[in-house]
Amino acid sequence: MAKKKRISQAISEAIMEEMIRDENVVMIGEDVESGMNGNSIGLLDKFGKDRVINTPISEAAYTGMAIGAAMKGMRPVIEYCINTLQYVSMEMLVNQAVKLRYMTGGQVSVPMVAIVNMSGAGISCAAQHSDSTWAQLIHMGMKVIVPSGPIDAKGLMKAAIRDNDPVVIYLPALALGVAEELPEDEYLIPLGKGSVKKEGTDLTIVAVGHMVPEAMKVAKMYEAKGISIEVIDPRTLYPLDINLILDSVRKTGKVIVTDDGYRFCSWSSEVAATISEQAFDNLKAPVKRITRPVNFVPYSRPLEWTTFPYTGQLLEGVAQLTGVKPDL
Repeated sequence: MAKKKRISQAISEAIMEEMIRDENVVMIGEDVESGMNGNSIGLLDKFGKDRVINTPISEAAYTGMAIGAAMKGMRPVIEYCINTLQYVSMEMLVNQAVKLRYMTGGQVSVPMVAIVNMSGAGISCAAQHSDSTWAQLIHMGMKVIVPSGPIDAKGLMKAAIRDNDPVVIYLPALALGVAEELPEDEYLIPLGKGSVKKEGTDLTIVAVGHMVPEAMKVAKMYEAKGISIEVIDPRTLYPLDINLILDSVRKTGKVIVTDDGYRFCSWSSEVAATISEQAFDNLKAPVKRITRPVNFVPYSRPLEWTTFPYTGQLLEGVAQLTGVKPDL
């Protein structure tokens, strides 16, 4: 039996395979030589310092370096050690990387991938390092992917490296412990293609990242009550496989959208609005969102967990939409 691997191992495998396949793929960032975050383990020994490039602690500098390298034909992969270090590079990401193709009339491409480690946190990282920051980049038109497990992480990462636009991949902290057996043969998962993790007929849960396993748990708990729940994992938040979601909602008539973003102006809000506009006639109840409240994350572990969406909130949401309480 093949050994199960976690998301960081899947990402490392994807980068390794793509660096072997294409000499223009390079890894850039803080402590990438040591593989501190697990995403670049073994790369230095195989490819050397010309392609695995340690940088000073300046996210803006190495993001700008990667953009320049991408414009010249390289395919850099960079990483931010924790979620909110993305903020330090926002000018480079949203004002340069994602706009240069448009501003040059298609003369320039920026094929780079940025890894955001520890997205969402959940391990007492306090207010400054506990954000889920994908909605900000989606608002600016950035391609954004959020895997819920290692299999998807590897396939999406390989597709992202080969994409000719900048892509940001978020690795949720609360999904990093998920372990799966990876397929032995090479595979890619196209960007913009969602997945039905479980088929159902009574209610749809659209879940992102670590909320996918939570949704699967809830679906299993409700099976004993005769409620059939369909679980949709969009995998790519932008561009979004909206037709997959709409088809499910038109079948079930009831839907919960959940992601670990702040409620106001969240990704879930946009999806809920789209469902309400395009599948209104099929809805048997209002679209329900389960997200973070609009407040900062405390350092205290017990208080911290009051700010995250979790299984109990999903169970309550299903109970409200179906009138059936689960057996706890």
